[in-house]
Amino acid sequence: MPTATFDIYQLIAQASLPAKLVLLLLALLSIYSWAFILRKYTLFRRLARQSAAFLELFRTTSDPHHVYKMSPRYRPSPLVEIFRAGYESLREQMAGDSRLPERLLIERALKRAALAEMAGLEEGISGLASIATSAPFIGLFGTVVGIILAFQGLSTQAQTSIQAVAPGIAEALVATAFGLFVAVPAYMAYNYFVSRLRAVSTLMEDFTLEFLEIAERSAAQYGVYRS
Repeated sequence: MPTATFDIYQLIAQASLPAKLVLLLLALLSIYSWAFILRKYTLFRRLARQSAAFLELFRTTSDPHHVYKMSPRYRPSPLVEIFRAGYESLREQMAGDSRLPERLLIERALKRAALAEMAGLEEGISGLASIATSAPFIGLFGTVVGIILAFQGLSTQAQTSIQAVAPGIAEALVATAFGLFVAVPAYMAYNYFVSRLRAVSTLMEDFTLEFLEIAERSAAQYGVYRS
């Protein structure tokens, strides 16, 4: 008795039109998710390297104006925009009537910058969660439609046996398998990026506190930041 071979291309080619449309939609979702995953992964790697380098510059340079001038080189680190927002807020206050800056105003500027940076990093990540949760159901829809069509075709055949309906069911089940193939990487990537976002959020909070402490000491010692 000959052994049947698994040929995914033949199954897709012989699938019904609704099943092919479902597979096409899943293929587009897979391409989008993988492109997003690779782009975001590259961004987070650059962010980690640039953040470490910027922290070293910030902690080893006594002149904050020099850090301000050099900071654009360390983008896309979110610490850059947080530092620039705090530094500009501090200089604006120093240029006014107050001899010492108000901590609350500087802290607000730092938090606004941190929120803006976090919003940019979070952009698109929720889409991975949507793909991870919807792809299996899209595949299941294609499978259900394929099975319905297979049984409808069986009613027009003289032979009513499992051999007659099995090819149609096999073709329909490909949609479910492909749906899982799309969902699993998206789900794993979503969890990975969420953990990285938490780490970046902690890093930004620590940097905000460190900046406030240094700003208060410098302002109390020198009165103003020298440019």
